[in-house]
Amino acid sequence: MKSIPWSLLDLAPVAEGQTPADAFRNARDLAQHAERWGYRRYWLAEHHNMPGIASAATSVVVGHVAAGTSTIRVGAGGIMLPNHSPLAIAEQFGTLETLFPGRIDLAVGRAPGSDQITARALRRDPMQAAERFPDDVQELLALFAPVQPGQRVQAVPGGGLGVPVWILGSSLFGAQLAAALGLPYAFASHFAPEALLDAVALYRRYFTPSPFLAKPHVMPCVGVFIAQTDAEAQRLFSTAQQQFTNLFRGAPGKLQPPRDDMDSYWTPGERAGVERMLHYACVGSRETAGRQLWDFIAATEADEIMLTAQIHDHRARLRSFELAAEILEECQLTRQVRYA
Repeated sequence: MKSIPWSLLDLAPVAEGQTPADAFRNARDLAQHAERWGYRRYWLAEHHNMPGIASAATSVVVGHVAAGTSTIRVGAGGIMLPNHSPLAIAEQFGTLETLFPGRIDLAVGRAPGSDQITARALRRDPMQAAERFPDDVQELLALFAPVQPGQRVQAVPGGGLGVPVWILGSSLFGAQLAAALGLPYAFASHFAPEALLDAVALYRRYFTPSPFLAKPHVMPCVGVFIAQTDAEAQRLFSTAQQQFTNLFRGAPGKLQPPRDDMDSYWTPGERAGVERMLHYACVGSRETAGRQLWDFIAATEADEIMLTAQIHDHRARLRSFELAAEILEECQLTRQVRYA
């Protein structure tokens, strides 16, 4: 069994009864724990107009977390490039790389990370910006490359720093682009599972070696809701289920406390939609969730795994990520995948 590094995706969640300031303190605390538990990367995601997600100014929060850690790679998973000019992002992440050399990642996606009204409030035409995404990615890569003689527009800092760029996707489009450009590929299977296996296969089939990467590198994301017992883990999972139900209703809000009875909260149609979106979630005790996690890795043949969890209680979220790291470390040491 090859060694599988593990990484962490955080949305800086704002729980009911808390503020974004609490979310930022929790984000740094989680990253500090993740560093001790052997996580390779800690990424934050760009979302806008979402009361339960505090990482809208993603590069600022990346800097806050990087300043509180020392070895773990910190980055964006991802920056929604249609919301920004490539130059602005190159300057932001060039600044981060200058402050924290060798520790900054940048994954970019073409979704707005918001609804269409909010996307327009960001001063970009969402449709045209999405169509420009491949060109914007190449412009971004050029801005991180060594500055050429006579180059009129430079990212200062940024030029020549070679900040690692990933393509973040939830469909076949991102897989095609990552393969064509020879970039690493992260898939958002924690909420968009349906195209995962096809996208990974397409990326690997058409991957073109590049100065950035010699061979394909796939990092799919999966939810982890791990506790002492299966019942306790299922209860923790109900927070994420409520969050996605609220998204279906067009009423995003702060993270809600767990519930014992979801059937009184959602309709059958909402339940079917949420279960479809959260198909790749490892929920249960260490033994139960461990089997699910390794089934996921085996199915995707992942080169790296990214874990995420929308859990209301910060201590329970820490424990879930700690147990996940223990599962992965134990299986790496024994070189055995343990199936039921």
